[in-house]
Amino acid sequence: MSAMKIRTFPDPVLRAKTAKVAAIGPEERKILDAMAETMYVSQGVGLAATQVGLDRQFAVVNIGDGLIKMVNPVIVKKEGTEAQEEGCLSVPRTTVTVKRAKKITVQFLDENGEVCQLKADGLLSRAIQHEIDHLSGTIIIDYLNPIKKALVKRGLSAKKRRE
Repeated sequence: MSAMKIRTFPDPVLRAKTAKVAAIGPEERKILDAMAETMYVSQGVGLAATQVGLDRQFAVVNIGDGLIKMVNPVIVKKEGTEAQEEGCLSVPRTTVTVKRAKKITVQFLDENGEVCQLKADGLLSRAIQHEIDHLSGTIIIDYLNPIKKALVKRGLSAKKRRE
C-alpha cells in the first residue's frame, strides 16, 4: 500500500467518530504502514484514520523518537495544562492555540494486538491528544472562539472551492 490521500476541511469525514477495531491482522498492519508513509510524505508528526477517510480507531505518531502505531487509543490519565500553537495536515496553512494536558498516559493496542500503555509529555503528548481528537471528529478549529472559527471556516471553504 502506498501513501494515501489526506482529507482536508471541510470534508465531512473529518467530523466522523471512528469505530473501535475488533481485531488486528495483516490488512490492519498494511493500513497502519500506509498511514505512516502518508504522514512522512506529508511531513507531519501524526495522522489519524479519519484524515485518510477511514472509519477506524487508528493513529500513527512520530515526533522524531520513533514511530508509534496506535489502535483504539484512550487517554487514561492527564496532568497539568498548557496552551501551544498547533497545525494540522487536514487544515492546511492554519495554526490554532490549543490548551491540552501537559502529560498524559495513553492505553492502546499495538500493531500486534498487544495492550500498551505509554506516558507522554511535551510534543509527544500534544501529538497523541491531537490524533485522538481526530478519532472523535474534533479538529483544531473547534478550539477557536465562535467569531474566529467562522472566519477560518469561511476562508478554508472559499479556498477549497477555488481548487
